Amino acid sequence: MRTQEKFRENTDEQAAVFGALADPTRLKLVKLLCRQHDPDALCVNAVAGLLGVTQSAVSQHLRVLRAIGLVKGERRGYHIHYFVNQDMLERCRKLTSAALSIEEPSEEPSCQEYCPERREEDVSSP
Repeated sequence: MRTQEKFRENTDEQAAVFGALADPTRLKLVKLLCRQHDPDALCVNAVAGLLGVTQSAVSQHLRVLRAIGLVKGERRGYHIHYFVNQDMLERCRKLTSAALSIEEPSEEPSCQEYCPERREEDVSSP
């Protein structure tokens, strides 16, 4: 796989995950929901109380997390209870791990091919 293609692979999806988790309150919300089990999903009121934020703030954070598929909601009576989508959680783990992994140096083109200053240095070196 060419270098440019490799860097582009999953980049938009990885950026969406990092963006969604970049807010400290959203990250706390995800951690809170990860501790819940399916029958113990939480409604907005409960999440707001546990995190110490307003219900409208919780709703906005849940909107972002639902947009990437990390959180799902299920209507139970008059309220919607939220829980972590376990399949997407695993996908997020893989995406973040891949984005932050250290790979072995490759035989692909180096800076010398792309940087005019480096090419001039190599030509002038004895």
